[in-house]
Amino acid sequence: MKKEDKTLVIEKIGNALSEYSCVYLTQTSGLNAEKTSALRRACFKDDIKMLCVKNTLLKIAFENSPNDYSELYGLLHGETTLLLSNVGNAPAKLIKKFRQKKETLPLLKGAFVEESVYIGEDQLDTLSNIKSKNELIGDLIGLLQSPAKNVVSALQGSAGHKIHGVLETLSNK
Repeated sequence: MKKEDKTLVIEKIGNALSEYSCVYLTQTSGLNAEKTSALRRACFKDDIKMLCVKNTLLKIAFENSPNDYSELYGLLHGETTLLLSNVGNAPAKLIKKFRQKKETLPLLKGAFVEESVYIGEDQLDTLSNIKSKNELIGDLIGLLQSPAKNVVSALQGSAGHKIHGVLETLSNK
């Protein structure tokens, strides 16, 4: 590969890394063409970008990135496939779903999710249970609304009539 071509590929990988907040390093060697196509289709459907990259070019792109990917450098051996997403648990859920079809691949090498690093296959369950930003915001809004809902429902129920009666009696005195 020519130096100019390598520079373009590094730039392309760098642009992809800057667009996504979650980076998963996986190993997909061993998948035949049909299963690889099925994985690509599943990634496209779940808004996950899948890139097969050379480790040396990926390392250079990592080094040029503003994020600190240094803990992932040791995972850059063998065949590496990037799964990029803006939802932290989407690639982990996709890998688990893909494996339900009696697949052993893709293997999780490691992940960089919202500035946290997860290394090893045993982290797949942890990653799939991470809540996305939108899920956390929804939970927070639900928690904030529940006390207000309780007050409103109490006022609309029989307790509300009792409080109204007590207030009316006090205002008459």
